[in-house]
Amino acid sequence: MSPFAEVVCPTCFEVFAVPAPDVSEVPCELDYDCEVCCAPMRIIFSAEDGEVVAEARGLGA
Repeated sequence: MSPFAEVVCPTCFEVFAVPAPDVSEVPCELDYDCEVCCAPMRIIFSAEDGEVVAEARGLGA
């Protein structure tokens, strides 16, 4: 299990890794700024087959 999860920025579409919570702490959400273009986003963490997965959404979504 990786301590990071990959997300795709909803603004610039670049892929980067963010620190992921433990699978016992999901579902959860986190406000985050893109590491490439600095656009604000919300990252939604969930569990899938025992692994933490992340999805980034723009704040307007």
